[in-house]
Amino acid sequence: MVIMSELSAAPAGPGQGQQKPLRVGFYDVERTLGKGNFAVVKLARHRVTKTQVAIKIIDKTRLDSSNLEKIYREVQIMKLLNHPHIIKLYQVMETKDMLYIVTEFAKNGEMFDYLTSNGHLSENEARKKFWQILSAVEYCHSHHIVHRDLKTENLLLDGSMDIKLADFGFGNFYKSGEPLSTWCGSPPYAAPEVFEGKEYEGPQLDIWSLGVVLYVLVCGSLPFDGPNLPALRQRVLEGRFRIPFFMSQDCETLIRRMLVVDPAKRITIAQIRQHRWMQAEPSVPRPPCPAFPTLGYTSSLGHYDEQVLGVMQSLGIDRQRTVESLQNSSYNHFAAI
Repeated sequence: MVIMSELSAAPAGPGQGQQKPLRVGFYDVERTLGKGNFAVVKLARHRVTKTQVAIKIIDKTRLDSSNLEKIYREVQIMKLLNHPHIIKLYQVMETKDMLYIVTEFAKNGEMFDYLTSNGHLSENEARKKFWQILSAVEYCHSHHIVHRDLKTENLLLDGSMDIKLADFGFGNFYKSGEPLSTWCGSPPYAAPEVFEGKEYEGPQLDIWSLGVVLYVLVCGSLPFDGPNLPALRQRVLEGRFRIPFFMSQDCETLIRRMLVVDPAKRITIAQIRQHRWMQAEPSVPRPPCPAFPTLGYTSSLGHYDEQVLGVMQSLGIDRQRTVESLQNSSYNHFAAI
């Protein structure tokens, strides 16, 4: 399969002269969503299903072995995750020099940008969003995956304004009793043990960041800030932050229990779930945490979209290979459709 078709000029003539769209596999690229040093993220649309996706295009030749290993680990982690509030991986394509990672597209962008434009959330709205975030993080932890970069920039909003946790670039696998040591994440969201260069338990690190996230949702600003990194570090190590007058006492107590300097005394996710602030609004949906990843699909053809399978077959895409790819959770162009 040809992975990428370059831009090409259309034949000259009346009303013509425009360029044909860039294609990546079975996707027509529409526009650029973002750029980095070694990668570009494109918005694209699947030619069969018309589903919009985000494609991260990575130039492997510009990455050293350490960063390339990090990218492969991120892909490995995303293949294990299937949760309504985590960005879904659809497909991975690779050539000698390039890597294409196709994921779900969250059309309403980052929570960070939403807060910048609209200000802080009401506590009821923050509670709804935080339940979704907590469910996603709990799901990761239950499968021995730690995110290590929880922040509002990595919380995306889909078409229904529901949370989609993204960017597992700092994610890693962990075992209980085997601490991690790598500096990870954004300084305003980083836990004290990271600033101190200590080894740490992954889940406790994420819980601190969850505390910062909840504060930002409710207040519209960071709990820890400073004119420079040393000043920020000092405030984090002291656990000093201000509570605005409009924050409820229950919300304050929950945040303070997450932002405990001693990681051993930090609240757990199970305790967060049962906290009075979390339980204050019975009508707020409380997403469950599946015990195991719900990977794979039923073998019954009745559960597949027969119309899509028919269109694929008319395009020369083998029907049986598509079904087998779905059943085997293969992240190829068959299953992606």
